[in-house]
Amino acid sequence: MAEPKENDFLDDIEQAMAEEFAEDAAEIDDEALELDQLRADRDQYKDRFMRALADAENARKRSDKDRREAENYGGSKLARDMLPVYDNMKRALEAATEEQRQVSGPLLEGVELTMRELLNVFKKHGIEVIAPEVGDKFDPQHHQAMFEAPVPGTKAGDIIQVAAEGFMLHDRLLRPAQVGVSSQPAG
Repeated sequence: MAEPKENDFLDDIEQAMAEEFAEDAAEIDDEALELDQLRADRDQYKDRFMRALADAENARKRSDKDRREAENYGGSKLARDMLPVYDNMKRALEAATEEQRQVSGPLLEGVELTMRELLNVFKKHGIEVIAPEVGDKFDPQHHQAMFEAPVPGTKAGDIIQVAAEGFMLHDRLLRPAQVGVSSQPAG
């Protein structure tokens, strides 16, 4: 009869060990699941952090570009409004005859000095004059054709008259030069 008790005892120990092992396995499974969840959370936060870092870098680059553009092109509206002043001063100087220069010399000299100062201010702020010459080739990137006429001795697309100079603000066209262009000569 001793054997059945011993077998019962061994069965009880075996059952207790199995239960303990099951509890340990469940605990290990829970820890593994928790560890897997922590790794997934870590990866998710790392991804979010890297995206936020990239967004911040892109925003910094975009704001630098916007700042540079504001510095370079922020005054373009004022510059455009100043172009008629340049045109009128240039026409006034070109219209003055030699007799008028002798009579109103100091006045015209003041206008010339003002014109030079205006050009210096333009240059300081990146405004360059586009001054095509008669005979130059028409460039639609810098010129605006005001009219087209057949002129003997010219090729199609040659500039035959300059009505107004154009202007560039850094690398952008502020105003195209206004020109007359030769069409195919009548023949």
